[in-house]
Amino acid sequence: MMVTARLSDPSTLPTSSSSPSSPGVAGRRRGLALAVTVAAAALLGLGGCSREPDVIKIGVGQPLSGPLAALGQDMVNGTKMAVDEINARGGVRVGGKRIKLEVVSADDKSDVEAGKVAARALVDAGVTVAIAHLNSGVSIGSAKIYADAGIPQLAISTNPAYTKQGVPTTLRLVANDNLQAKALGSYAAQLAGAERFAVVDDGTPYGKGLADDAAKELVAAKKQVLLRKTTDDKTTDFGAIVDEMAKGKVDVLVAALNDFQIEAIVELAAKAGYSRLRIIGGDTLKTNKLAAVADKVAAIYATSPIIEAGEFPSGGVFLENFRKLYKGTPVYGAHYAYDTVYVVADAIMRNKSADRAKLLERLKSPQFDGNAPVTRSMRFGPDGEQRYSPVAVYLLRKGVWQPQLRSDRW
Repeated sequence: MMVTARLSDPSTLPTSSSSPSSPGVAGRRRGLALAVTVAAAALLGLGGCSREPDVIKIGVGQPLSGPLAALGQDMVNGTKMAVDEINARGGVRVGGKRIKLEVVSADDKSDVEAGKVAARALVDAGVTVAIAHLNSGVSIGSAKIYADAGIPQLAISTNPAYTKQGVPTTLRLVANDNLQAKALGSYAAQLAGAERFAVVDDGTPYGKGLADDAAKELVAAKKQVLLRKTTDDKTTDFGAIVDEMAKGKVDVLVAALNDFQIEAIVELAAKAGYSRLRIIGGDTLKTNKLAAVADKVAAIYATSPIIEAGEFPSGGVFLENFRKLYKGTPVYGAHYAYDTVYVVADAIMRNKSADRAKLLERLKSPQFDGNAPVTRSMRFGPDGEQRYSPVAVYLLRKGVWQPQLRSDRW
């Protein structure tokens, strides 16, 4: 903002024959000094007015090391792709100013305490918004850190508790586990010949909550849950569980586990001659990791609120550009991170401000339907949940996750 201070020119002041020590001259001098002081104060005050930043920082807190690093990097890649596209067009227009976007990433290591460190790093970096985190426990644990800084936190995590912590800054990019659990349990229950079930989870807020609710769906469908186990999110020692399932002639394993854990279970089942087992799990199963072992059991299904990019009408263009840029296909939610950047940029431009509070208000406004190039629908309710959020079921066949069914009303 350019400010012009209009100060009185001493040469235009009335003259007097009074001596310098006379009251008239002294008074005029004091008046001039006061005018200069007031004008200077005005300049300082206006100079301290809020102005838009030269760069808008988009924070990304995801697991960038450890077993879930590929999923976290996928979110970073989607973010960077959108930022680069927007910057190539001149950045975000805020009033009469063009502002470039910048990505600031932090590794949460899929760990709650490491997630808090990552969140503080993003806050200290001055991000306007945080696309954080992948794991529900990490998102929940870091939420207050973002809230205290007034930073909107947009998570791909699915545990319902994430948006029920009494802070206003939590927003979810996909359906929550209440719906996914219904999809998981009800779809498993209707599989042909499925009567005996085992339910196993990884002990995380995501896994245990999903498995508990899916088990309730099975009981409601009058199915036998012969085995209910909770482990942790790092173990691959499932020998005892596989033995118990084989002895109980379990038809279907409902698993809220990670892909590498299912890989271990499949290998153990195959070694035990237990190839009739069918497995259905949550979205952490739905990666390329299981393609090499899928034919060793009867079937592997995954439910997911992460709808594949190619299932959206505009997904083809995104996939083509992503492959050119990263020499491979997305492995998880890159298109959700991509859309998030565009929605945030749209909100900032409509606000004509990068102010965090105004951004959060716009994102939660029922009238705001932001520009989401791939999914076409990224709209938040006042509770931070998506207004429209389907869950899909996929079957892994010949190395490809094939869509079976999708609904927002399981």
